[in-house]
Amino acid sequence: MNSESGADRLPFDSHAHYFDSRFEREYPGGAPALLETLLGKEICGAVNVGTQLETSRLALEQARAFPGLYCAVGIHPEDCHTVDYGPEEGVRRLEKMILEDRKTDGSKIVAVGEIGLDYHYPMYGEIPMDKEREKAFFCAQMELARKYGLPVVIHDRDAHGDCFDLIAAHPGVRGVMHSYSGSAEMVREYVRLGWYISFSGVLTFRNASRPVQAALSVPDDRLLVETDCPYLAPEPYRGSLNHSGKMRKTVERLAEIRGQSVQEIIRLTTDNAQRLFGIRLSDG
Repeated sequence: MNSESGADRLPFDSHAHYFDSRFEREYPGGAPALLETLLGKEICGAVNVGTQLETSRLALEQARAFPGLYCAVGIHPEDCHTVDYGPEEGVRRLEKMILEDRKTDGSKIVAVGEIGLDYHYPMYGEIPMDKEREKAFFCAQMELARKYGLPVVIHDRDAHGDCFDLIAAHPGVRGVMHSYSGSAEMVREYVRLGWYISFSGVLTFRNASRPVQAALSVPDDRLLVETDCPYLAPEPYRGSLNHSGKMRKTVERLAEIRGQSVQEIIRLTTDNAQRLFGIRLSDG
């Protein structure tokens, strides 16, 4: 479908995890079968976002198998506590992945992520949460993104102040605050720094007053939408396996909040994704 013909455009899922084992367990044929039904039919594309080295490799393999599917490679703040390497070694191996991908026709790595800070859990099994380790991984990956001119995909949970401070300390890096949970006031600060704000199915939850206020504060040219699948399925699917085909409910809620049409939200968020990730979609 394309806008020149007058047909409705399809949305772009800016954050998904199709390598997750839940797809194999809960969907017949797993993620490959699901993506065959979604790409070009329910969505025009998606970014498959890694959470550590192995899942980043899986995300890249899946992206190479499907037109319209791209990937981000990175080490999540939760995962950094349990991996058997430090930030320097992690970044060295991510860099190798990026360089190898750039040697191929139609490289698929469009961002560094999912990176950031997460202060929610005090323990990871028997391992205490270590803020300084999280910050070290975060900063190392921000520098990697700066070196290769890639945007970043940021996870920020219960760490709003520290996350903003570290982002502000890397002015040469731009990216997206994924599944945004901060305040409307912080939206304005991120936008001032040149960042994008993405909303997930959380926006449809009954207790989502803070994301609703934030969604009203994002300028048209900085707005993105996502699933974070297989997590955060929107109402009325909450608690079920999430996928990009369910993102329509989030798009509809975002349109309702902002007083815009569904097609206007799709146009804005798809165009913004293409600009942020440096991609060109056939539906765009």
